Amino acid sequence: MTCAKTYSLLALAIVAALAAGYIAGRHSQPVQTGAAATPAERKVLYWYDPMTPDQRFDKPGKSPFMDMDLMPRYADEVADDGGVTVSARQQQNLGMRSEKVQRRMLNAPLNVYGTVSADERSLRTISARANGLVEKLYVAASQQPVKKGQKLATLWIPDWTAAQQEYLAVRQLGDRNLTAAARQRLALQFMPEDILRSVDKTGQPQTRITLLAPEDGYLSQLFVREGAQVSATQPLFELTSLKQVWIVMDYPPSAARQIQTGSKVTASTDSQPGETFHGTVSELLPDVDAVSRTLKARVVIDNPQEKLRPGMYLNLSPDISAQTAVLAIPQEALIQTGSRNTVLLDDGNGHFTPQAVTTGATRDGWTQVLSGLTEGQSVVTSGQFLIDSEASLRSALPATDATTSETHQHGGDL
Repeated sequence: MTCAKTYSLLALAIVAALAAGYIAGRHSQPVQTGAAATPAERKVLYWYDPMTPDQRFDKPGKSPFMDMDLMPRYADEVADDGGVTVSARQQQNLGMRSEKVQRRMLNAPLNVYGTVSADERSLRTISARANGLVEKLYVAASQQPVKKGQKLATLWIPDWTAAQQEYLAVRQLGDRNLTAAARQRLALQFMPEDILRSVDKTGQPQTRITLLAPEDGYLSQLFVREGAQVSATQPLFELTSLKQVWIVMDYPPSAARQIQTGSKVTASTDSQPGETFHGTVSELLPDVDAVSRTLKARVVIDNPQEKLRPGMYLNLSPDISAQTAVLAIPQEALIQTGSRNTVLLDDGNGHFTPQAVTTGATRDGWTQVLSGLTEGQSVVTSGQFLIDSEASLRSALPATDATTSETHQHGGDL
């Protein structure tokens, strides 16, 4: 009886213990679940005024600059790539705008001046055929215009008499080989073919020769006068043609990329109002003007009506339509710090990353990009200077970043 009572009391104790454990488990379970569901508190790095983001504050409150509350900067807004995440609301407050990297023509129309000169490749020198005398001079002054076939001078060359008489005597012998050899000797004395034909036709020595203009042009040089004695190969006239002229174009060094061999050029002059002339850059000249420091190029222009004369000034406009477009960004997208240029890349999801770029020429508010960007990327054009430099330019401007960090004595980013 006593043993049975003891087992009963033991059974009651076990049941009581189980019941107590069950009740304790029921009470403790909700507490654990509630603790796990509580979200972790976001860490605030600092507070700032969006309108003056370079100033940081350790506590929340009113901005000393604007009538607005300071905004927190959370640690989870920091990106590992040195960029910064900005909410849509903050972007609106900062007035941020972006523009696509695109290809554009940056070369502006170039208006320069040039001077007409003779095409030196058209210069013709007319010389004396042998020793003689200027018996008749039909042109008496340099710069005189002449037409093709026009008479210039008549020369009397007595030295031809003996040679031609010898040839006529050989011809009377009837030996073809001897006659051909004698005629060849006359040609070696610079007798033109028309003189030899005249000798054959008349059977008399021909000691006078009339010099004719080989083409249209003007006498740029006149070396003799009527009655003067001349020697063989002595220059008598220099004839210049105006069917094609040269333009020596002066242009600034900044336009060197626009002027290349083969570039088309349009010219105009006040002496021919409303008329334009078209030419091509044939050569880039090596010399630089000692006074103006301008570069020079030679332009070849057809001048069939001879309206362009040496010494005339022309307004020149090189054609840039054949030049290719270059990669460019708006000039306001650049963040310039000394010799370093940086932009903020906009990935479209509120994340902005600094990117170093190499730039070229700037024209009409657009700057050429030589390296660092590809076509189609977006860059921030407005509001980028309001993003804290320590955050947005960490990877691009390490020196500035270090200075800013010492000044603010805060870790973290925008």
